[in-house]
Amino acid sequence: MIMQHLDHHDAELLLHLYEARREEKLRQAREWFHREFQADSLEDLMKRYPFGSQENAFFRMLLSYWEMAASILNHGLINDELFFENNGEMYGVWAKIKPLAPACREMWKNPLFCKNLEAAAGKYEKWISQHAPEALTRQREVMQSLAAKKKA
Repeated sequence: MIMQHLDHHDAELLLHLYEARREEKLRQAREWFHREFQADSLEDLMKRYPFGSQENAFFRMLLSYWEMAASILNHGLINDELFFENNGEMYGVWAKIKPLAPACREMWKNPLFCKNLEAAAGKYEKWISQHAPEALTRQREVMQSLAAKKKA
């Protein structure tokens, strides 16, 4: 594992990312996504959350926030460990949209759709496996349980 240098700029950037997460609309989008969002396919996504709907705006806002944060991480602009210690939500977002990503990439003819989020989630899996080996398994169990309750 390559150790990145950590300085006050990392902390400042982390605080800016946190401040952005506190913006009222993004807070609403995050709350909606974690409580309500469910889509089994691209067709289901578009049917439930059509363009022009508040839910579609929330979906796009949340994804663009985490894609931006993941891009900062992937380009080495923030220390990985500091980022992962404070941003477990990112992994939960990726887990919920991962099944939709290939169809979204195809529909928008954009192979880069959520690629930063995908790469950051992979890095997070490795990091959490080293630091808290049982945490990832438990997180997946909880997410599966919540998804099953929503479908019922």
